[in-house]
Amino acid sequence: MNRVSTNQFRVPYLRESQIERETDLLLREWSEKGHKVSVPIPLEDLVECHLRLPFHVEDLRKRLGGHDVLGAIWFGDGTIRVDSSLDPVLQPEMLGRYNFTIAHEVGHWRLHREHLRRDPAQAIFFNANGEPAFVCRDGDTAPEEWQANHFAGCLLMPRDLLRIAWRQWRGNDDPVSLSDVGLNASTSSELEQQIGFERFCRPLADYFAASAQAMRIRLEALELLVKEYQPGLFG
Repeated sequence: MNRVSTNQFRVPYLRESQIERETDLLLREWSEKGHKVSVPIPLEDLVECHLRLPFHVEDLRKRLGGHDVLGAIWFGDGTIRVDSSLDPVLQPEMLGRYNFTIAHEVGHWRLHREHLRRDPAQAIFFNANGEPAFVCRDGDTAPEEWQANHFAGCLLMPRDLLRIAWRQWRGNDDPVSLSDVGLNASTSSELEQQIGFERFCRPLADYFAASAQAMRIRLEALELLVKEYQPGLFG
């Protein structure tokens, strides 16, 4: 994430811990209504029944233009739309990306909606028939997109539930290094390292109904996937 002043951006700077607290709050709200927070996170029910946000799958790339559009959210009527290329009914292998995209748009709703509402220049995005407030495009690294991505990862893979699942899967709390998955940190490329870790953590990703990429990033953030062991750090 870009750490410079965010005055030039649409959203304020948020620390990772702030974003994670927002996901914890959302899950606590769900729990306090009598629902069990379990794996996989009941994302569609949480979005429709608790947040009252309708969502649809459609050809967003045609509607909004661009081959890289994944999802979007309209603040005017609180609607989330996901591109049909991620439809898990037609393509079950896309379930993780589909869930992540919905959770990403929820991130915009929870993190950014009130900030934009206070800005007169953003009023157009709150009209009933207005434009989408945010359009999620593959590979977009703008601060607001990074924040929504982090929100999605924390929501789909809550820290405590993920650590419990890791312990059950691995038999301990120890991290896994590149050497554990058959790679050399010095000679393997960054892409090879990512692919190796994603291949390794795919069973855990499937358990959480997340993509292997999202799981790798989350596990790296929790220091459960590390390039090399640091002597004494985990001993």
